[in-house]
Amino acid sequence: MNFSFAHFNFNVFDLEKSLKFYKEALGLEPVRTKEASDGSFTLVYLGDKSTGFLLELTYLRDRKEPYNLGELEYHLALETDDMETAHKLHEEMGVICYENPGMGIYFISDPDGYWIEIVPKK
Repeated sequence: MNFSFAHFNFNVFDLEKSLKFYKEALGLEPVRTKEASDGSFTLVYLGDKSTGFLLELTYLRDRKEPYNLGELEYHLALETDDMETAHKLHEEMGVICYENPGMGIYFISDPDGYWIEIVPKK
């Protein structure tokens, strides 16, 4: 029996704001959408056009307050082949939340506060 990664999920409070962020900050675009028949939730799967891995954004229509992410002791990581340009874009967007120059990485924060690590492609 073998397993392979399919997707990772973030619950989002404002779907349109999140879709805009992921497109502008990381170039991720919807590849599939599923809506509940009663409209209570929407799932949007974002892809990077180069791997099969997907980020699932879950939007709950009746959610009234932002999510409590706890101590946020987890993150999603994306590679880039141009750290300098990526860093400049994220700096201009004001989304960099932590930098570790010694390791050559930094983190950005999405509209809901999820951390995303940006690492150089090896």
